[in-house]
Amino acid sequence: MELLGKSQSELREMCRAMGEPAYRGGQIYHALYAERKFDVAQMTNLPAALRSRLATQATITLPVVKQRFESSDGSVRYLFALEGTEKSGINGDIREDTEGAPKRRPPRAASVEAVFMPGEERQTICVSTQAGCAVDCQFCLTAQLGLIRNLTAGEILGQVLLALEEDRRASNTRSEVQDAGLKPGATKGAAQARLRDPIQTNVVLMGQGEPLLNFDAVMAALRILLDPEGVGISPKRVTLSTSGIVPGIERLGLEAVRPKLAISLNASNDEQRDALMPINKKYPLSVLLDACRKYPLRPWEHLTFEYVMLGGVNDAAEDARRVVRLLAPLKSVKVNLIPWNPGELPYRESSAERIEEFRRVLVDRGIPSFVRYSRGRDVNAACGQLALLQIENARPPAVG
Repeated sequence: MELLGKSQSELREMCRAMGEPAYRGGQIYHALYAERKFDVAQMTNLPAALRSRLATQATITLPVVKQRFESSDGSVRYLFALEGTEKSGINGDIREDTEGAPKRRPPRAASVEAVFMPGEERQTICVSTQAGCAVDCQFCLTAQLGLIRNLTAGEILGQVLLALEEDRRASNTRSEVQDAGLKPGATKGAAQARLRDPIQTNVVLMGQGEPLLNFDAVMAALRILLDPEGVGISPKRVTLSTSGIVPGIERLGLEAVRPKLAISLNASNDEQRDALMPINKKYPLSVLLDACRKYPLRPWEHLTFEYVMLGGVNDAAEDARRVVRLLAPLKSVKVNLIPWNPGELPYRESSAERIEEFRRVLVDRGIPSFVRYSRGRDVNAACGQLALLQIENARPPAVG
């Protein structure tokens, strides 16, 4: 039995099936997600006999770090190996067995990438939801891989939990170093308290894959991530980015617990978007923006539109004016302008002057707009660069 990715109700049912009291499932849930104990032997809120039993019957499988690449800006790009097992097969392909009954094929082994971006006041973890991607955005290197497979809820959660755990260990190391150099009269507890001050954690589902094409597993992971009794990250700190899968947007709006929503726009008309994002032929701008107009925003919420700036393609002032007309019928929107991050694709970066002119057109017409320069460009960890290693056999310096 794979425990990582299971909800509290699933863990309670598992314990019932084992002949244990159902509340033991809640204890496992707390130890696994709130306390981040990834070895059942460490779950001291359970009786020793149950821990011994779980040690032989259950697993907690975090992604395996194949390589780490550290950017000069402090960002860390992870290359994870994911196993293909029956235990985590909730998103495996459906096939028929020899008697014609549906049977689930275990997911294939795969590699995915995630990025951890530390900061003094907040840290951000960018995670993947699929290995590869089927949407085929022309300016994104991940699209060159195609879709390998969906990730399970546990594999999505595992990326967040592993990054948090590695940061905790690094913080403990810093604490030990600081304690060793305390000035006379200082207390060890005071130094550790400063280092343990909670840092705001943001999670963005903007790595490999289209989250809304793996809806069930993504939502299973998010319910645990956003649960105050689980990982406990606020819905205000988690953002799901989509290329514009309209049925998925409609389903997401019906969820009681959900992240913020970001739409990858990247074009100012259908002809342009058809060329850059083939998904637009299935869900053209009129259909996409109608779904955005109907999306049930919470009182504190706004819709974010992401716009990758491609030099000479979509970055003219006239493009900006068309974007204004597209977004005018919507309420509570903002636009993030993302300078294109270089790779072996036939595009170039927009100039700083062109980006600022574009931003000014939007702002002058009442649309809040911000330029978001990506971190981790020097280790291929920036937006649109994930999978560069597999495509080009690039070898940025490994640090682990």
